Amino acid sequence: MPNWKEVLEEIAKINRQGNSALDVVRRKYLKAINSYTKRNIIAYYSGWLQRPNVQDAAVNDKDISGFMLNIHKLDRSKGLDLILHTPGGDLAATEALVVYLKSMFDKDIRAIVPQLSMSAGTMIALSCKEILMGKHSSLGPIDPQMGNMPCQAIIDEFDRARNEILNNPANAALWQFIISKYHPTLLSACQHAITMSRDLVEGWLNDNMCNGDKTKTKSILDHFSSHINSKTHARHLSMNTCKKHGVKVVDLELDNKLQDLVLTTHHAFMHTFSNSGAVKIIENHRGVAYIEHLPSQL
Repeated sequence: MPNWKEVLEEIAKINRQGNSALDVVRRKYLKAINSYTKRNIIAYYSGWLQRPNVQDAAVNDKDISGFMLNIHKLDRSKGLDLILHTPGGDLAATEALVVYLKSMFDKDIRAIVPQLSMSAGTMIALSCKEILMGKHSSLGPIDPQMGNMPCQAIIDEFDRARNEILNNPANAALWQFIISKYHPTLLSACQHAITMSRDLVEGWLNDNMCNGDKTKTKSILDHFSSHINSKTHARHLSMNTCKKHGVKVVDLELDNKLQDLVLTTHHAFMHTFSNSGAVKIIENHRGVAYIEHLPSQL
């Protein structure tokens, strides 16, 4: 299968022929994965690496329209392979998306992670029956954020402030300056987000990947939801780390053909984000695509 450079050369060749090369090449390889696996393929791709400050690149409520468009007319009895490349996003939108996908394909959904599926993207992956990963793939922590700050870190800081003030009232002036920047309901909002994130993933794991094995569910949940373990929300959790904590991972390296197809498809999407105004693409193997552009949606 073509590598990064060869995919770019293929795009350039098609461009010289006057065709929409970026679309043609992506769809060619999505179709090739479908022909090999005989399963439905939907790629859920964000261009956040190319445009890190674009809000629409994250998981949001508009995405479900893209999935509705992609799933229409698919033979749902063939299951779904969901290729994920996303930084995560809104927690409520993630819940709605997983509920919708499960209503369409029940438990027959596999996640494929060519590079990164972080935060809420990890939650989506953990809702599937298994996750296909390579040595180049990473998931991320699922501890929720509030204003780009870890919710657990905010709660811990309040606890530290209370303890230090109780032990030495002279510390109150210093902590007042720090804590005055937080709005009054922040602690409750943080705790609710932590509880919601854990409850959702716990239910999805028990229902599908862990098949009711609560010990395995707890092992996965404790590691992925712990800010103390991850230290940072951007932590990359490798295939081996995921396996160690009980995630049902299938090694892409065990199927060289599939790995080549997945990585070539990934290159095609990355070239699209680098050479167009696209910030998000939801696309299936039949060539149906929902694309968010800057500044308008097409």
